[in-house]
Amino acid sequence: MGKPPFTSIDAHRSPLADRIRPLSLTDFVGQEHLVAKGKPLRVAAEKGKLYSIIFWGPPGSGKTTLARILANETGAHFVELSAVTSKLADVRKVMAEAREYRKAYGQKAILFIDEIHRFNKAQQDAFLPHVERGEIILIGATTENPSFRVISPLLSRCQVYTLNRLNQDELKKVSEIALEDKEKGLGGRNLAINQEALDFLVDYSNGDARTVLNTLEAAAEVISEGEINLELIEDVLQKQALRYDRAGEEHYNTISAFIKSMRGSDPDGALYYLARMIEAGEDALFIARRMVIFASEDIGMALPTALVVANEVFRACETIGYPECALNLAHGTVYLATAPKSNSTTAGISKARADVKQHGNLPIPLHLRNAPTKLMKNLGYGKDYKYAHNYEGHYVQDEEYLPEKLRGRKYYSPTLQGQEAKIKEWMDKLKEKISVQEKQAKCPKGLGQ
Repeated sequence: MGKPPFTSIDAHRSPLADRIRPLSLTDFVGQEHLVAKGKPLRVAAEKGKLYSIIFWGPPGSGKTTLARILANETGAHFVELSAVTSKLADVRKVMAEAREYRKAYGQKAILFIDEIHRFNKAQQDAFLPHVERGEIILIGATTENPSFRVISPLLSRCQVYTLNRLNQDELKKVSEIALEDKEKGLGGRNLAINQEALDFLVDYSNGDARTVLNTLEAAAEVISEGEINLELIEDVLQKQALRYDRAGEEHYNTISAFIKSMRGSDPDGALYYLARMIEAGEDALFIARRMVIFASEDIGMALPTALVVANEVFRACETIGYPECALNLAHGTVYLATAPKSNSTTAGISKARADVKQHGNLPIPLHLRNAPTKLMKNLGYGKDYKYAHNYEGHYVQDEEYLPEKLRGRKYYSPTLQGQEAKIKEWMDKLKEKISVQEKQAKCPKGLGQ
């Protein structure tokens, strides 16, 4: 039985993006932090010392291409599975074949798993013993944060490399290669793309080389030769599909940017990230829930009505739904973003909870305890409690409410933001009143009165 050679993609039947994949790191475009001279993948390929890897990066950044190049440059047997279509039985079958191949040819096998984050725990567990024994070199590709989607034991056995979106110059270079390559690209078609169309395509692609190549190929189907202009590119693209995985990192990144824009009192930034979520089909109630939390966490007593508005936005989303509730979300977003900010209540409850965790359930002062029975009254429950409404200003000057061990602890410190400034002014007046009474009580009669 002869050793099967490494073969490239069929140049006649496969898509352009597959046909012009480079077969060496020298021809690879982008990811210089990994493939440039002296960088990890370049060194691994040159020394032939491969190890299991997780490539984490956006679509079209070169994850699959890099895996194939590593196999090609090191002479490793390359096996590819897609987590979308493969089952546990497929994984086990490939593992067995890899063992047999290594015995027969003494050649290491690279198992490439596209979208490895879509494999469940049992499927990912199946790789572990084979990776540990060195029977396979696992290369996984994922667009989602592997910390969330790849099991820890497997993650600890792989080197994680982050791939970046391709920049504009890199995408233009990819376009140039596709249009000039006569053997595998569109070079034999006498095609060119004008600068306006190229700039638009590169900007639209959002760093995805596959989008650029697929669009050029589609445009080439429309005109057999000549210039590809902006109108043609727009016709081919029609409508952009936003990359937004509601269970993945982009989901969390976008809501984080939305919240931080509102916290920074930037309604423009907040509306932009809101629009991204709406266009990507994010659950309106998810957005509204975060707004309700934000109203208390970041605005609080600076504008107490913010919580009312946020709750009404949630209610509107619940009863109306898309597309109309997008207006309610925008209304609430601008209101929250432009509101005065204070996290005093957030800080206050955090300090109070920390004391509860540290000290446990400290004894509640007897005068604050409920006394529904005669026995409790005899034990002093509720004794000497001072009913605030019976006092001037509805305030008791010398009443204590905290457990004895925490006397004097301050949890809530009002700021000068918005309506909270009035609260601070009121509380300061109460303290001044106490201070005056204390001085009068200590001062000898007839002096300083």
